[in-house]
Amino acid sequence: MALTIGQAAPDFTLMNQHGESVSLSSFKGKKNVVVIFYPFAFSGICTGELCALRDDLASFENDNSELLAISCDPMYAQKAFAEQEGYKFGVLADFWPHGAAAKAYGVFNEERGCATRGTFIIDKSGILRWQVVNGLGDARNIADYKAAIATL
Repeated sequence: MALTIGQAAPDFTLMNQHGESVSLSSFKGKKNVVVIFYPFAFSGICTGELCALRDDLASFENDNSELLAISCDPMYAQKAFAEQEGYKFGVLADFWPHGAAAKAYGVFNEERGCATRGTFIIDKSGILRWQVVNGLGDARNIADYKAAIATL
């Protein structure tokens, strides 16, 4: 299902790398949210993308914005991945029901059992304001969504 700019973003509750439940709706009225779906922890392109976010974290996680990175890997893999790479932002497991959040955002690849590269910017009201979806092997340009979040 493709999402439309201006519609309410689908809510989700997922476990982060620390085993804590994180809901998109918990940020409503408080922060804009940058939701990054990525295929697999520890893979080359995914690691590069998330490390770029880590290295420019203040642009994505601050008083006005929260960064949530999501893959279908289990929570323990997310924990090891986040620890190895020094990710201080939420790394969430869309593991069970497998890919439910990715499916709600229209970025689940049924053949591979993983999320494709989808980025969604949701405003403080819970409304989708910007999105881009890339193929599994196509890295995203963080400058694009850095510019998009700056407009909120």
